[in-house]
Amino acid sequence: MKRRSFVGLAVAAGAAPLAACSPGAPTTGNTPAPSTAPSTPPAQSAKLVVWVDGSRAPAVKEIGKQFSTDNPGVTIDVVTKNFADIGPQFSTQVPSGKGPDIAVTPHDGIGNFIKSGVVAPIELGDLAAKLTPLAVSAFSQDGQCYGLPYSIENIGLVRNNALSDAAPTTWDDLVAAGKEAGKKYSILLGVGEGGDPYHTFPLQSSFGNTVFQMNPDSTFTDTLTIGDATGLEFAAWLGSQGKKAGKILDTSLTGDIAKEQFLNGNAPFFITGPWNTPDFEKKKLDVSVLPIPSAGGKPARPFVGVQGFILSARSKNALLANQFLVNYLGTKEVQLQLFEQGDRVPALTEAAQDPSVTGNAMVQGYAEAGKEGIPMPSIPPMAQVWTFWGGAEAAIVGGAEAEKTWSTMAKNIEAAIKKAG
Repeated sequence: MKRRSFVGLAVAAGAAPLAACSPGAPTTGNTPAPSTAPSTPPAQSAKLVVWVDGSRAPAVKEIGKQFSTDNPGVTIDVVTKNFADIGPQFSTQVPSGKGPDIAVTPHDGIGNFIKSGVVAPIELGDLAAKLTPLAVSAFSQDGQCYGLPYSIENIGLVRNNALSDAAPTTWDDLVAAGKEAGKKYSILLGVGEGGDPYHTFPLQSSFGNTVFQMNPDSTFTDTLTIGDATGLEFAAWLGSQGKKAGKILDTSLTGDIAKEQFLNGNAPFFITGPWNTPDFEKKKLDVSVLPIPSAGGKPARPFVGVQGFILSARSKNALLANQFLVNYLGTKEVQLQLFEQGDRVPALTEAAQDPSVTGNAMVQGYAEAGKEGIPMPSIPPMAQVWTFWGGAEAAIVGGAEAEKTWSTMAKNIEAAIKKAG
């Protein structure tokens, strides 16, 4: 399937859905070439509304100006919003026609966006082959791609090099190395009173559990596997690390408290993600990022989150928006600009191989830690999992009977999924 030509198709209200994810005709370079003719008729004008948060706004505004220069009569209106508000507002405003044409989002909301009919597939064309396969897979369902991915993130084991030089590969070795440092905490993992399944999942996956049944292409079925034998094995291990075992894991330790303790030099190891890198740099800590050690014998596979831009199903300029997504936001230059704002590995392979990325030790540490990562499930049933999952983990860490608590959790999740339809 070849990428369509967008010249002369800039204002295409009610355009048919675009084919997605297929490689297309070759393109020339990564920087969009100036148009030889306006992409909108001189007598018409068009506007694309793009929702982003503050950290991404400067790069998107800059490339928006270039797009407007290349396409006379076209305006890119970049609206800055709180990142946490973008998804919910996209879901409520798109059906009424008041939402944006394009919005930034993490990939795990895609399933519900598709279910509610607010997002349209996009045509990546030959760009699909230039993006990290995992990133494309994260935004894809049923062979169609619903987003232009631009960055990949996951958690890892951050080590304070002034307190330890150990590189443990098993949880037991990690505990031993942590205790050897002689600090207040050996390992910081912010479980909290509500649990934190996102940060404990690599340990759970090291027992072979994936929450939902996983397809060969790294997408998920609706079949819940969290309560199977591997899940119960993890639950038993989790209980062995909590209150009954001298509080290696502790529900009184939240993510914020864990970060504060690490910044103050009270622990040699901290399981966290790249969002805390700026704070480590401000504190001038000498840190390294390592893969999370295995607790269950299999690789510890963190959830991988992919950030990207999605297209509204109600966009009046769908073809124009697709051009801006693929030929502008999908370029090496833009993905590197976005990288500079967030220190997340670019989804575009060429950008990920740029010296500014490969030369960043922290970024490469997280990339190594996420090499065998699992895309965060984006299927709608995942929304029913988190509360029960976190509650069960917190209860087990706090001393509740592991098998009974975990089995009850799985039954509650099944019931919630069935009720949600």
